[in-house]
Amino acid sequence: MAEGKLKTPAWIIEGYKSKEEYESSKGIKSEKKGKSYKLRICPKCGGSNVNVVLGGEEGNGSRGWECKKCKWRGKDVDEKEMSEEEFLKHFEKMEEK
Repeated sequence: MAEGKLKTPAWIIEGYKSKEEYESSKGIKSEKKGKSYKLRICPKCGGSNVNVVLGGEEGNGSRGWECKKCKWRGKDVDEKEMSEEEFLKHFEKMEEK
């Protein structure tokens, strides 16, 4: 298969020193996202102490999820995406308990 050619970014073609300089001169606002974390939440009790259950024959993967708090088992676990600050606050609250 033929691969597509790489295209030179517009900020280089127009002679800017950086992408940020180009975006500020054009009035483009880019949001810098920090690292995001995914937290798995139990659908039954809302606890975040959810682990994957491995088992069966070797190489067949997992058998689902298990909540350590209420012993729920299943395949449909809720996921909550949060920023680094929210993630750290969540674990600070868990340590207090």
